[in-house]
Amino acid sequence: MPQINKAAIAVSPASASPQSSEWPIARMIITAFFALDGFVFAGWVVRIPAVKADVHASAGVLGLALLCVSAGAVLTMGPVGRLCIRYGNHRVTVAAAVVLCGSVALPAQVHSAAGLSAVLLIFGTGFGGLNVALNSAAVDLIAVIRRPVMASFHAAYSLGGLLGATLGGLLATQLSAAAHLGLMAGLGLAATAALAVPLLRHHVPPAPRPTEDGAGADPTAGTAGAAARGPMLLVLLFGLVALCDAYGEGALADWGTLHLTADVHASASVAAAGFAAYSLAMTAGRLSGTRLIERFGPTRIMVSGSAVATVGMLVAALSPWLPAVLAGFLLVGLGLANIFPLAINGAGTLNGPKGVATASILGYGGMVLGPPLIGFLAQLIGLPQALLSVALLAALSGVAALAVRRAAA
Repeated sequence: MPQINKAAIAVSPASASPQSSEWPIARMIITAFFALDGFVFAGWVVRIPAVKADVHASAGVLGLALLCVSAGAVLTMGPVGRLCIRYGNHRVTVAAAVVLCGSVALPAQVHSAAGLSAVLLIFGTGFGGLNVALNSAAVDLIAVIRRPVMASFHAAYSLGGLLGATLGGLLATQLSAAAHLGLMAGLGLAATAALAVPLLRHHVPPAPRPTEDGAGADPTAGTAGAAARGPMLLVLLFGLVALCDAYGEGALADWGTLHLTADVHASASVAAAGFAAYSLAMTAGRLSGTRLIERFGPTRIMVSGSAVATVGMLVAALSPWLPAVLAGFLLVGLGLANIFPLAINGAGTLNGPKGVATASILGYGGMVLGPPLIGFLAQLIGLPQALLSVALLAALSGVAALAVRRAAA
């Protein structure tokens, strides 16, 4: 195994170019795009019930249509990684944002489940493409400024989602789904247009990648440096970390409130508040992630985060006492908060946009497979026991993070 600089995997190579006065501007613009991503996606999510009613879809048919979002995202991520290398992360970010924001209006314009599936495939393409391009741009910026700020970008996505969901809830009784999603498309395209010019102007050079002999690539090598191939084993290990983390996020998003109401007998309002607390804990964890990573290092944060999430999920799944379950949800949110951003950054530092794409495909696959697998297990052994798989995979993410550290040594 070639020797790889651990700091290079975690944050950035020491040979990165000096900090420029333009990098704070670039960071703000990339942060804004992350928030826009979460805002638009949440706007769609809160109108799913209305769209379901408009196309007269059963729950099963709607589930198949929603899988098209995931299919579009996963099928797009690999090719988008190559497009980022060829045309640059910032150009692809703008193009993917246009697709995402423009297509969010389409689900409310169709009148059949087949039509809904087709437009959600387009929407998923924009979502997957934007996530790969944005994370690749973030990896390059992190390599330049030499601070582990990936968690703050993902916090912006979470805050954007919170804002989009809140606005959607307020508009749900005032506007039809078509009017609301049309408004989201207009706002998203206007924001993309406003952010595109400064994003393209503040170019961030591709981050140098480790070469086959373990040395850092020449930071002036441009696209060739971005395309340099890092050890695929480490990229896949980071992808496994992302998968385990995203499995837990997807499972709690779909099954957390049901566990609170059906198994712990909480009221609907308390269950909603419990999930909101989990979401806020994850956001708070990401907002504090940069300082924690700078102080303790990425491996310790991933391992300790997986341990906290494991303990929290064990308590939440097995305790019959509502306060303990709510506390467990908080621990899960705090524990998972920084694992996924660190995994994506590590894969991107090793192998550029291709590394981001590989880890994103695995991570998003975990988020897609988690909810149905939990449902299957719940039918066999009960929901509390099924949720123990979240604790198991959270623990596995910590083991995989240690394996990355050992393989890079």
